[in-house]
Amino acid sequence: MSRYTALQIFRHVAELNSFAQAGRLLGLSPAAISKNIAELEARLGTRLISRSTRRMALTEEGTLYLRHVVQALDALSEGERALCAIRGGPAGTLRVSAPMTVTLTRLSTALPGFLASYPDLKLDLNLDDRRVDIVREGFDMAIRASDNLEDSSLVARKLAVMPHIVCAAPSYFDAHGTPTTPSDLKTHNCVRFSLSGHADSWRFSQGGRIEHIAITPRYSVTSSLAVRDALREGFGISLIPRPYVEDDLAAGRLLTALEDWQTVDTTLYAVYPSRQHLAPKIQVFLDFLADAFRRA
Repeated sequence: MSRYTALQIFRHVAELNSFAQAGRLLGLSPAAISKNIAELEARLGTRLISRSTRRMALTEEGTLYLRHVVQALDALSEGERALCAIRGGPAGTLRVSAPMTVTLTRLSTALPGFLASYPDLKLDLNLDDRRVDIVREGFDMAIRASDNLEDSSLVARKLAVMPHIVCAAPSYFDAHGTPTTPSDLKTHNCVRFSLSGHADSWRFSQGGRIEHIAITPRYSVTSSLAVRDALREGFGISLIPRPYVEDDLAAGRLLTALEDWQTVDTTLYAVYPSRQHLAPKIQVFLDFLADAFRRA
């Protein structure tokens, strides 16, 4: 393989701290990864990585070399992005991870129009409510919904804020009554979105008073769409982002409760690796997301 490929392999191995993970990311066999590292070390006349059957670590020389390799590869990538922009705009494949419900309720109908505007761009959209490691798994960007975005090395762009409401079907309220205080929820059949940051404890506030209600549901599920379906069927009551049930509220299929109490907000972010200059394909998708959520 070329020296450029060997440098890319060395960078991925060093940043992921794993030969195997670098191989999966690059689509190369473990033998090819090891061979390229060995040839690079032979060319340089020094050992870059100390490795055993259980662990690996950069040598002092490897740490020094990695710093220069990263700078050189980033400079080459920036040059390629500049040429791409000159040739006529965003191109290549954009890999994005996004929550399923947010995408299906707010984005999916607008995506064909976005792609029609950039004929040289391909979108590989992975719908998954779990929190992916975008660097380790090879994504260019992720959309994340969070009550509190954790500190990280990623750049985050705020897209929208989704307020939560307590709601259920009219038939459920007819059968079980409508809660008038958060503590009433302890006797209700709560439906829990298990991937939420507040899955086990629902927070309410009113006039400086805060209540945390522990949830012990009969039904926990990893999809907000499944929560919505359970509510529509009159199975129970839940705390859910209002945009997910806006049409149901307008049609009277669902009704709200505890409206005089404030609940949590979930903020949507676009997160991506920190770079001095964004690739055109990432920049145009960020602009599309900002416009789509602003319209929504």
